[in-house]
Amino acid sequence: MAKGMNSEYKKMIDKQYRDLMKHCQSHMEQVEKELPEPRENLHELLEKRGVSRRDFVKWTSAMTVALMLPPIFKPLVAKAAENFSRLPVVWLHFAECTGCSEAFLRASYPNVDDILLETISLEYHETLMAASGDQAEACLEKAIHDFEGKFICVIEGALPRGLNGQYLRIGPKGKTGIEIAKEVTSKAGAVICIGSCSAFGNIQSANPNPTDSVSISKALGISTVNIAGCPPNAVNFTGTLLHYLMFGGLPALDGLGRPIWAYGKRIHDYCERRPHYDASEFVEEWGDAGALKGWCLYKVGCKGPYTYANCGKVRFNDGISWPIMAGHGCIGCTEPDFWDTMAPLEKPLPDKSLGFTDATADKVGIALTAATAAGIAVHAAASVIRHRNDDRVNKPEDLQEEKHD
Repeated sequence: MAKGMNSEYKKMIDKQYRDLMKHCQSHMEQVEKELPEPRENLHELLEKRGVSRRDFVKWTSAMTVALMLPPIFKPLVAKAAENFSRLPVVWLHFAECTGCSEAFLRASYPNVDDILLETISLEYHETLMAASGDQAEACLEKAIHDFEGKFICVIEGALPRGLNGQYLRIGPKGKTGIEIAKEVTSKAGAVICIGSCSAFGNIQSANPNPTDSVSISKALGISTVNIAGCPPNAVNFTGTLLHYLMFGGLPALDGLGRPIWAYGKRIHDYCERRPHYDASEFVEEWGDAGALKGWCLYKVGCKGPYTYANCGKVRFNDGISWPIMAGHGCIGCTEPDFWDTMAPLEKPLPDKSLGFTDATADKVGIALTAATAAGIAVHAAASVIRHRNDDRVNKPEDLQEEKHD
């Protein structure tokens, strides 16, 4: 009986993936017809930058797995990468430090993700563009007119609402950040928040928050895809754009608007120091014998058991390292209000500060991860093809009440 049920379930999943693949192929053909020609020949550029065909194939396989797709999608992931420079992007900056853009520009030994970001069809980006003043304003107006409904709006930075938004005025016409954001996002195909400032408000919204800075979704009352982190990893942004190119829609999101493929598990679950946590081997203070042995950093403030991100898998600095590997605990920068809820950063959380104690942190994390995993297969096979109005993303007013799906 069980064997028969498993066989029927497998047939159902296979059919769903075949249907999804047909949709993907159809959408990719439409992309090639409707969007501008690629600005760069990706394979020539990869060769010029020292990335071999073999490296590209390995990257394609890794991204297919990361996006929770079966191996049959590898050729389509490669095709989406080749079309990466077709996708128009309007990149807005509000209340932030530009650290997210800077992080994406700092690759000394570029990999495929870095090169893809170099080829992106940036129609407007205040940090990188040569134009300024009226000329820059004209570039923005032209981009949202020429590519209405087709461009991706990427936003870096929170929006101050205090004094009717007058804490942030931008451009030759002195528009408030809220005015610009409303105008541009209303004409975008999708809105992606880069970094925790735009995703959750970050340090601008930390107590006492005199400018009343909030996330983009809360300020505008819209749904956004949140690539959280301070700064986030370029891989998480690249993967989200690839998904959009392949399916014409956004990936499965958790209750905070973050892609599940990148934020579905805790830092704790990927950590190379996890065996020491399980063995109760902790660093008690900086520089002690446990620190020299690479023991768990939980007692000196690591927020890994409470933080959802893939930092330990994708790493930083050309994939060489990440904070915990380098000897500093996770500070929880992918979580909402982390400056307030995760503080003090160098000490473990007080009991019940996030609703559970040290003793139950692991159990809660395992339960949340299991619940997330249970919905992934169904979403990948059916829901992923929905467009940007997918009702899986919570409305902004719900975000403060719900921590995770």
